[in-house]
Amino acid sequence: MSTRSKLAAIAFGACLAGAQEKPPEARSLWKIDFPKDSPLSVVSADWGESRTTARGSAMVLDLRTSLSLRNSGLRGIRGVTLQVLAQEVTPGGRASVSVPALHVAPGETFPVRIDLRLLRPLLVGGGPLVEVSLDGVLFDDLSFFGPNRLNSRRSMTAWELEARRDRHHFKSILETAGPEALQQAMLESLARQSQRPRLDVQVLRGGRATNVPDGRPIQFAFLRLPGSPVEPLGGSALVAGNEARAPSLEVRNRSSRIVSHFEIGWLIHDAEGREYLAGSVPVSDPNLHLRPGENWRAREPMTLRLASAPGRPLSITGMTGFVSQVEFSDGTLWVPPRSALKDQRVARAVAPSPEEQRLLELYRKRGLGALVDEVKKF
Repeated sequence: MSTRSKLAAIAFGACLAGAQEKPPEARSLWKIDFPKDSPLSVVSADWGESRTTARGSAMVLDLRTSLSLRNSGLRGIRGVTLQVLAQEVTPGGRASVSVPALHVAPGETFPVRIDLRLLRPLLVGGGPLVEVSLDGVLFDDLSFFGPNRLNSRRSMTAWELEARRDRHHFKSILETAGPEALQQAMLESLARQSQRPRLDVQVLRGGRATNVPDGRPIQFAFLRLPGSPVEPLGGSALVAGNEARAPSLEVRNRSSRIVSHFEIGWLIHDAEGREYLAGSVPVSDPNLHLRPGENWRAREPMTLRLASAPGRPLSITGMTGFVSQVEFSDGTLWVPPRSALKDQRVARAVAPSPEEQRLLELYRKRGLGALVDEVKKF
């Protein structure tokens, strides 16, 4: 489920309590609206266990839906992002579903699962309750189709670059050390995931999350990743309890190209000495135009509210940042190399890429032989 979908579910899940649910009529629920020149066509749509729940003046849409889509174009597809819209202006009225790590050849079909909740006012005119539209398709040559209203081109391109990086890594292990070494790499990845501390993160833009004290400033420490085009010079945030507010950053463009976007990964330290990945925070300045050698400084209008896995708040005692993504003005991207994971702090905290997760799932379900066959395809 996408981050936007999770936030919609959290915000409006309470509306379900005590209300009567009913399955909607399929024709009244959905409108699937792809452009006429779309490289995707709809083969089938199963509304399955989707439900609507009336609560006061609002309607909660609990969507449990499977789509079957066909690659109707001439190029292989590596990623797809759909926008799911119940109401444009209502908070929680829209979400997105992204499917990375695809390998869909022309003419092939593939499933897209939609599991999320949306909110819609009851007093809205006729028409479908939910509209599914195409935000973007990423092809195997990294070209893109779609309106890109959700900036899905950047996200899917980064996922594909990570996928290529990780496929090359695992193929190299197989070719140089054999299947047993590939199996060991999978076991090590699984072990890192099981040991990685879990953290619930709520990101709020544009103000303070709660009426908390101003907090104390805590300086960032920074991990220097190999080959990063952007060098962090300094940064801090105001911390009170389990909230970090208004992070400020100063960076330098070390590359020979203009930087138009970058993201900083946050590692949070608690009072018990544990370290958590709080997420990757994008710079919010849409006019960023950082020339080679220039410095950039800004304060982000956002708040991070953190809680460890059982739901108990944690106390923030320190923060470490690292550059997790850079986009240049020509639309190309940089992602950290695989060698960055040699740093045990990064390896323990950062989740595996969607492609590594796909290969791990294949190994768990079908064993080493199926994994070897898959890696050899690349």
